[in-house]
Amino acid sequence: MNSFNNKIQEILTKNHKELSDEELSLCANKLRMDVVTMVYEAASGHTGGALGLADIFATLYLKILNLDPQKPEKSDRFLLSNGHVCAILYSALAMTGVIPSSELNTFRKLGTRLQGHPSTHYLPQLYNSSGSLGQGLSQACGAALGMKLQKHTGQLFIGISDGECQEGMTWEAAMSIAHYKLDNLTAFVDYNHIQIDGKIEEVMNLGILADKFTSFGWLTRNANGHSFPEIRGAFQWGKQKEGKPKIILFENTLGKNVSFMENNPKWHGTPPDKEQYEKAMNELLKLA
Repeated sequence: MNSFNNKIQEILTKNHKELSDEELSLCANKLRMDVVTMVYEAASGHTGGALGLADIFATLYLKILNLDPQKPEKSDRFLLSNGHVCAILYSALAMTGVIPSSELNTFRKLGTRLQGHPSTHYLPQLYNSSGSLGQGLSQACGAALGMKLQKHTGQLFIGISDGECQEGMTWEAAMSIAHYKLDNLTAFVDYNHIQIDGKIEEVMNLGILADKFTSFGWLTRNANGHSFPEIRGAFQWGKQKEGKPKIILFENTLGKNVSFMENNPKWHGTPPDKEQYEKAMNELLKLA
């Protein structure tokens, strides 16, 4: 484990924009290890979705986002709607030095800044508080419109879940974003087809999600959420201003790289016990 951590630290000393896909893959699995450890030690939290998003977050935070607190008018912004997967967000913030890595040990514990659902009250480095599903796209609409009005040149990215696309508020926001031609906004969907009650198609079938967003006036793109070239290409496409908002549908695997968690709805919001934790960490280390 120590040799793997040393390898990650060596990778992170490089120019992040020049990291290879192999290096990104190692960083993504480091994020996964952090997630499993955080949820295990808290004995509470959402494991599966966070693991499935690791490749996307590694690419987003290490290769895509231009974050410059000294020049907010040029800085990109990221909002998270499905706040229950916040373990992956906190891990990415630690990997990029926004918060100390040691703080991950406080996840979901009394008095922590790392709440079970992200809060700007506790962590002002965030751009939104989240947890109540379906609200994130509305928050992004207001934020992107504000950036336009203030002539900010950065791009706003918003991560949403497929399950919350079953909620009406999502589509009210989608209509507003298209109406105001917010081409400084790129949304992406964690399209793993699983929500807390089971398979999306069985709980409330979304049909062809890309067609729905297209009909609302969005530009859409499908991508494999575990292919670094596809993830990178999709985000770079999202940064191009074309007069319309954009959405990326990332086909993801819940619980990715942990065999007994993959595609199992049980792991939407279940922490591992000691035996499961050790098995998961051993599987992830084999990929190091």
